[in-house]
Formats: sequence, C-alpha cells, structure tokens
Amino acid sequence: MAIEEPSYQASEQEPPFEIRQYAPMLVAEVMVDGTRDEASNKGFRMIADFIFGNNQSQNHESKKIAMTAPVVVEAQSIAMSAPVTVEQSGTGKWRVQFVMPKQYTFETLPKPNNKEVSIREVSGKRYAVNQFSGLNDAQKIDTKTKELQDWLEKKHLKSIGNPQLARYNPPWTLPPWRRNEILLEIAP
Repeated sequence: MAIEEPSYQASEQEPPFEIRQYAPMLVAEVMVDGTRDEASNKGFRMIADFIFGNNQSQNHESKKIAMTAPVVVEAQSIAMSAPVTVEQSGTGKWRVQFVMPKQYTFETLPKPNNKEVSIREVSGKRYAVNQFSGLNDAQKIDTKTKELQDWLEKKHLKSIGNPQLARYNPPWTLPPWRRNEILLEIAP
C-alpha cells in the first residue's frame, strides 16, 4: 500500500540532487529536546499518538489519521545569515513533523489532545534536495548536507534556514532500501 507524500514539482534534476517546489501543506509538529536520535524518537511517538487516535474530531470523537511520509527532523537555532549544519552531538531543540494527508484542511483535521502537538499550515516553498539511502547517522547527515550546500553554491543559489532530514521508511527497513533526504530551503 502506498503512503501519501507531499506534492511537489521538480524543476531541476541532477541526481542525487533536485530543486523542488512544494505545494502548501498542513503539518503536525512538536518541539523536543535532546540529541537528534532522542528527539526524533520522542517526537515520532508524540505525533504517532495523535494520528493513531489521541485527538478530537469535529463530532467530538477520536479519529485515526493515515500515516504519511516523510518524518522530518530539523535542528532549531538562532537565525543566521547562512545555513548551519545539523548538530553532531550534544542536546538542543528539534522540530519533528509529520505532513498531514491532503484530504484535511486546518478546520477539518482532528485536534490533538496533547498540547505539545501543534498543527500548522506551511506555505509552498522551494527546496534543494539531496537524496540518499542507508543509515542516517550524524557523519552521513553532515556529509550529505555539505554536498548539497556545495551543489547550491555551484548553481549560485542561496539557502535559508536550517537543513532538514526527511526519512521515508520505518526503522525495520533494511538500510540499502531506506530513502532519506536532506532539504535546504532556497531563498527567493
């Protein structure tokens, strides 16, 4: 069974890199502390709890929401003029997001019972993407982020914000078949 993914149009492809224009989307997100792995696990569980029924629909009943991909993890930091690499160690604040199925609007999506889970509308954005398979440890994420930053520099494009790690597969997927992406928003 296919899992729904965000809609986008690719304007340039130079594998493993792409430039994508994403459509507006609705996300459920949490802000969590810890290392990337700790925050990712905690954030995933909190949002999964929401989509598996810890919510309240318009008719005041809980409702299961379909799983989508990817799960996105982004380091949160003070705004800077250049992108920062994803933290390799230590603790920090992380944003963990699930994109909500397209069938929902802000008004029709069930509301989370957990006050730490928030729903947000994200406007359409343009991203540079570096797709890779395998595990996504800190060293590989840093390497793939640097590759993407170098490719953008070669293209005379400027990124804004922090790198985002998008993971598309459940943890039991064998590493060679895992799909991961580093996303950097591109300045207008």
